[in-house]
Amino acid sequence: MTASATVGLILFDLAKPACEYNRAMRGWSFPIGRYFGVEVRIHAFFLLLLAMAIGLGSLAGSSAGRGLTLWLLLLFAVVVREVARALASAWFGLELGGILLLPTGGLNTYATPEATQRAAEPAIERRMAVVGPLANIGFGLLLATIVLASTPGINLLQRPWITPSHLLRAMVWLNLLLGAINLLPAFPLDGGRVFHRAPATGAQDGNVERRPAAPGAEAATGLGAGLGAGLRWGRSAGLGQWIAIALIITGLLLNNMWLLIMGAFVLIAAYMESQNLLVRNDADSVLMRDVMLTQFSTLSASDTLEDALQRAVHSLQDVFPVVRGGNLVGAVSRQNIMEALATSGNSYVQGVMTRSFQTALPEDSLVNTLGRISGAQGAQLVPVMQGERIVGIVTPQNLSQSMGLLNQSRRIRRPEDS
Repeated sequence: MTASATVGLILFDLAKPACEYNRAMRGWSFPIGRYFGVEVRIHAFFLLLLAMAIGLGSLAGSSAGRGLTLWLLLLFAVVVREVARALASAWFGLELGGILLLPTGGLNTYATPEATQRAAEPAIERRMAVVGPLANIGFGLLLATIVLASTPGINLLQRPWITPSHLLRAMVWLNLLLGAINLLPAFPLDGGRVFHRAPATGAQDGNVERRPAAPGAEAATGLGAGLGAGLRWGRSAGLGQWIAIALIITGLLLNNMWLLIMGAFVLIAAYMESQNLLVRNDADSVLMRDVMLTQFSTLSASDTLEDALQRAVHSLQDVFPVVRGGNLVGAVSRQNIMEALATSGNSYVQGVMTRSFQTALPEDSLVNTLGRISGAQGAQLVPVMQGERIVGIVTPQNLSQSMGLLNQSRRIRRPEDS
């Protein structure tokens, strides 16, 4: 198995709780078709809203058909938002895999790990976050202009704004309110990603500090391939719950059923977001010192390949740091030593070692380090440095074992129902 595949499996195993959470969310939704290769699903909350819309129509003295139409207008407002976000995804080169429609908007999944990683970049995430609200507000203002120009007698400010008895006014306000609610600065709303996106501990919010590479080093190893980017999120889910409560209270004071419904949904979604945040923070809390090998062997650049192979025979390491006079100058794998001996005969380690790698510090985040070095090829090794001294190494093989043990210890500590 390649190093890239090994690390991909490691990170997938660490993220199993999140995957189970996403599968549970998917279980509460229904497919409504595939359009341009993108699977579209609708959440069960929408069916609850359908029953409430029909009931609201009956209470207002309107027909069930008007209640159904009001529900379809809310669904249409969400579709307007998600079409705009899909176009923005195409503009940024993000290949969509699926869209889950929710009453407050939608959740996107991406078709490739590369698209997922790019979508999590701070600049892209912020721009994507404002697309949906701006689309709804802009469309609502356009509808208001058309309504006022074609039928000047309609009072769009008359309350209730959203009612089955006045569908034109409801269509305008559904878009305006959906856009405005998503601008509120709290997760899981879009505004939380714009105003409160906090970097994970030890990161610098999209500008991760690069540790000094060895002399002559360039872009790094293949250890980081397969890294998902959904690990970086803000920490304001609690604020989302308070804002949801404020929406519910406002709905009660204004006798506005839709604010009540939106507030209740935001409250539930904020709770689910906070639960998922715990999983992400667990992953991001793993430091290099937690998984590095502290008992390891080094080779000298002046060692012959036969001597190096003899030492490799008596070691469980697959990759060795190469030093010259105490300074780290490269890395070489057991496989490279054997291939060089088979093709060119005996020579020196410095002739076959890889000089392209980057180092890390013991307190660096594992996921940030892998993200920083992802996608390139080179020595399958990350030396962990304390000043000028190598205090540990991380290789795909030892990372697999260390993360497996770490994941197992977390399963033991967590309650079974978490």
